[in-house]
Amino acid sequence: MIRSVFYFFLLVFIVNTGALAQVNADRALAKTILTNKDFDTVQVKAVKLLSGFSAGTSYNEVWIRDFNTFIKGSLKAHPKEEVKKMLLMFFKIQGDDGNIVDGVVETTKANVGYDYRHSDLLPGWQAHKNTVETDQESSLVQAIRKYIDVTGDVSILDEQIGGKSVISRIEDALNYIMKDRWSAKYGLVTGATTIDWGDVQADGGWGVAINKKTKWAIDIYDNAMFAMAIRDFIAFKPKGYKTDKNWNAVAASLKANVRKYLWQPATNKYIPHLYLEGSPFPKEFNENEILYTGGSICAILAGFNTKAEVIEINRQMLAAAAKEKFATIGMTVYPPYPKELYPNVPPYNYQNAGDWTWFGGRMPEALLKYNLAKEAYADLTPMTDRTIKNNGFFEWYNVQTGAPSGSGSFRGEAGVLYDAIGQLKQWAANHNR
Repeated sequence: MIRSVFYFFLLVFIVNTGALAQVNADRALAKTILTNKDFDTVQVKAVKLLSGFSAGTSYNEVWIRDFNTFIKGSLKAHPKEEVKKMLLMFFKIQGDDGNIVDGVVETTKANVGYDYRHSDLLPGWQAHKNTVETDQESSLVQAIRKYIDVTGDVSILDEQIGGKSVISRIEDALNYIMKDRWSAKYGLVTGATTIDWGDVQADGGWGVAINKKTKWAIDIYDNAMFAMAIRDFIAFKPKGYKTDKNWNAVAASLKANVRKYLWQPATNKYIPHLYLEGSPFPKEFNENEILYTGGSICAILAGFNTKAEVIEINRQMLAAAAKEKFATIGMTVYPPYPKELYPNVPPYNYQNAGDWTWFGGRMPEALLKYNLAKEAYADLTPMTDRTIKNNGFFEWYNVQTGAPSGSGSFRGEAGVLYDAIGQLKQWAANHNR
């Protein structure tokens, strides 16, 4: 009896000592975060850049996949009415089948080889849709949720566009995915074969458009984005609004099918693609060896993984980054696709193992959802250090040379860094006691 009592109190002592050590460690990390002057500098620079809405200096278009990731910063830089007006443009040029375009651009600046769309509801503007993607609809729904969360302005859902409310148009967009980009066999979202979250096919000329060489597939990014969009729709839809589907059931089924068909427990990673009508790559090429980072991050944000799996995904991403001199966890894929198999995007260029803070910068939020603040801070600082060093926000970075590439003043990077720093500061404020 005495021995049992002794062991009980010893266990209580050990538990309390461990808890106290964790509190002290959290407090020290919180102080480090709150006194990081680089974080303050990056956020100030981000808000300054977000005075515009186009993707960056190389783009005239306002892309919804980009806008979705910097809308919170935009609301810091603009009156909410301006941001709201920009969001509504995407509904004014929405397809009759519910599809959402990639980008809108003033007619006088529409000078790229896209198949432009016009609408009487949006005079003076044109739009285009990169048909190899399946993230435009999901991106717009997520952006609406962020707008409402920041402003509290739910009136946007009641706006009438072409005789139809925005909330109804949002559900049309979700239904478009389930009608036009859906595999009944697997119960998952489909799209063309691209690199991770990318928008360029392997070959076949104009890589952003469906053509006779397109190979249809299922990947984790499209499905994670759709899951987050459904979650957001459920969260903001008015109580009196009657949906035409049980979206909670759709979300539950989507997660179950992701776990069944895309997640590999043996390797603790997602497969790059589940092909519907054959792969564009030869049989001897083992695509499953490639690590998809951006899609994996979105999967965590969608709630597809356990804490233990999240820790392992983060470890794999850091291990991949360690193999290249200038890489962070934003390195899109690793190893890259060989040039002969992906001629449209050579190795270590653009989306083929280029380093994109635009996606790597989302990992801190994913980690914070599992109270992995130390890991979140460690993942983020190489990206903020790089921003300070290069005195700006760039589209992507070469992992072999460290050189910034693509569009300068890239608002997607500014947006995710602004958000990630804000989330870490909020965590720190809650633990600095």
